[in-house]
Amino acid sequence: MRPHVKASLLWGVVGGLVFLVLVQGYALVVMLDIGIPMRVAIAVAVGALAAGATYAVEGWLARSERS
Repeated sequence: MRPHVKASLLWGVVGGLVFLVLVQGYALVVMLDIGIPMRVAIAVAVGALAAGATYAVEGWLARSERS
């Protein structure tokens, strides 16, 4: 696996886990009643978005450093 792709996927995992931690803290403070499957589904979406954004931005930064 290319390092560029691997880094993007790892940032996606970090983004998803950070979202889960934040939503759990919010649920504890506000007594939010969202089911675990919904939290996981949103965390997967956040992780995919973070991975895609990281992949795009990292490529853009690499190209802009060359010029």
